[in-house]
Amino acid sequence: MKLSIHFFAIFSFFVSLASADESEFRTATIDLGIVVSDLAKSMKFYTEAVGFNSTGEFTAAIDVTRDSGLSAGEEIVIKKLSLGKGNGATTIKLMRSAIEKSKKSDQTYITSSLGFSYLTIHVNSTKTALERLKKAGVKVLAKGPAIIPGGKVALTVVKDPDGNFVELVGPADHQ
Repeated sequence: MKLSIHFFAIFSFFVSLASADESEFRTATIDLGIVVSDLAKSMKFYTEAVGFNSTGEFTAAIDVTRDSGLSAGEEIVIKKLSLGKGNGATTIKLMRSAIEKSKKSDQTYITSSLGFSYLTIHVNSTKTALERLKKAGVKVLAKGPAIIPGGKVALTVVKDPDGNFVELVGPADHQ
């Protein structure tokens, strides 16, 4: 009897492990689409200054953008960039609208507009991130990097070519 109880407990444990991975989502990460005013400048910023890797591009056809409600009906070329590799890598998708009436949101501060306001990217070395930003000609905002209370983590904030906030969070190893 004890043996069958142990067998049932072990069997239940493995069943719970198998079902723990089941989800309605194919991946635990999200892709973020960013509409930009200058695709070349934005590609340079996100690859050279921040460190994303270009992973390809695709075109959203007119009927798809119109029928899905993404636009009034324009073909959109989308450039994909990712941090890391594989299905778990964060992906951003850069696209430029052909519509000249696209409006910038108020990016004076991250709290100036409602909606998505900034990207947070976790880096292994603040010093390396700062060197890459400097090489790409990107200025750090205010007095950054700012040391988060506790003294072990630094917050570096920059803006992309359209003024969107990008936070780089990493160890306070930049001094």
